[in-house]
Amino acid sequence: QVQLVESGGGLVQAGGSLRLSCAASGRTFSGYAMGWFRQAPGKEREFVAALSRNGVSTYYTDSVKGRFKISRENAENTLYLQMNSLKPEDTAVYYCAAHTAVYGSVWYNRQSEYEYWGQGTQVTVSS
Repeated sequence: QVQLVESGGGLVQAGGSLRLSCAASGRTFSGYAMGWFRQAPGKEREFVAALSRNGVSTYYTDSVKGRFKISRENAENTLYLQMNSLKPEDTAVYYCAAHTAVYGSVWYNRQSEYEYWGQGTQVTVSS
C-alpha cells in the first residue's frame, strides 16, 4: 500500500496562488493514478483533478479548469496541484488520493475508485 501526506496549504488572498504537494511512500508511486479532492465546510467532498499513472492524461472539474494544474514527479514520489487565480469558493480541505492503476493513460474522478487517501491540507482564500 501507499501512504500519502499533503502539504502546501495556507491562507492566501483572492487572485493568489498556492502549490499543494502530496508525498507518497510505500509501494512504487508510478503504479498509481492520482487525484485531488476537496471538502468545503458543510459540504461533501468533491473531485478536483485527476492524473493518469503515466502522467499523460488529466481531467479537471469545470470550476478549476484553466486555473489549476495537476502534475506528478515520479522520481520524487510526489503529486502536485498548482492553483492559480484562487477564489474564496476554493476554500476547502484538499486531499490527494491514489488508485492502483492497471492502465497507464486512464484517470479516475470518483472517490470510490481511490483506495488510499491523505489526511488533507487546509486552503483558505480570503476575499
